[in-house]
Amino acid sequence: MRKWIITGGIIFILLIIVITSYNGLVEAQADAKTAWSKVESSYQRRNDLIGNLVKVVQKAANYEKGTLTEVIAARAKATSITIDPANASPEQIAQFEKAQEGLKGSLSRLLVTVEQYPELKATEGFKELQSQIEGTENRINVERDRFNDAVNTYDQKTLKFPSVLFAKLFGFNQMNRFQADAGAEKAPDVNQYFDKEN
Repeated sequence: MRKWIITGGIIFILLIIVITSYNGLVEAQADAKTAWSKVESSYQRRNDLIGNLVKVVQKAANYEKGTLTEVIAARAKATSITIDPANASPEQIAQFEKAQEGLKGSLSRLLVTVEQYPELKATEGFKELQSQIEGTENRINVERDRFNDAVNTYDQKTLKFPSVLFAKLFGFNQMNRFQADAGAEKAPDVNQYFDKEN
């Protein structure tokens, strides 16, 4: 009888370890997915603001349509890419980030072009949108950092003992983080924006 009690106790302890490890992995993965949703939400906010900015600029200034067309096309491309963070490859995240950076570059060129129109810059609607876009860019950076922190917590759980045993068993794979673009350590050349307008 004592043998059965000891065996039952060991099985019970192992079961608790399995359940605790599994639940911890589920929770960490869910936190990382939520952090990704916040990244997407921040990008969506920027996309919405850019749509409003384009409308304001179109109404207030009659100038080169190419810049607006470029922003609209970049916005469409950036919103067409969706990612499941739990299964995202480094290439998918890079593709997503490249589309977002393309939109950011087009927006920068639009704002440089707008400098030639002081009457547009003076309108309250434009100033408010420009301020909100700047704040949203900061929010995007914060949310990407939080996503990387959540992925770091999740990845640590998938690699630590005893969770590593159950992570592999139940298919909890490591997740990919946002990484800086190649050459991001160099200061940007602001003249590139002016050259494109000339």
